[in-house]
Amino acid sequence: MSDRREIRVAESFFEELDAQLGSERGPNGEPSATDFIVMDLPRIVDEFAQRFDELPEAVAGVSAVRMLVGVGALAAAYVVHGAETTTGAVELIGVELDR
Repeated sequence: MSDRREIRVAESFFEELDAQLGSERGPNGEPSATDFIVMDLPRIVDEFAQRFDELPEAVAGVSAVRMLVGVGALAAAYVVHGAETTTGAVELIGVELDR
């Protein structure tokens, strides 16, 4: 059996991403939500899939909700929150970007 978890991305994640980056590139080449999905999300998915149990708890004492803090190609820093479902899969539920 593989240690890699199944990862899903919740609608709330995409809503938060769109609110921060928008669906279109900015007039001066500012990144769009699609740019983040293409450039940064694959690595984030891999981190959650392979290391969920090692990531810090988003809320102390709640081991089913973890967070990944990192730097990406488009963001100076990001925090992504993931929640373990009853099936053991992880659902990415939120994102905060520091651009």
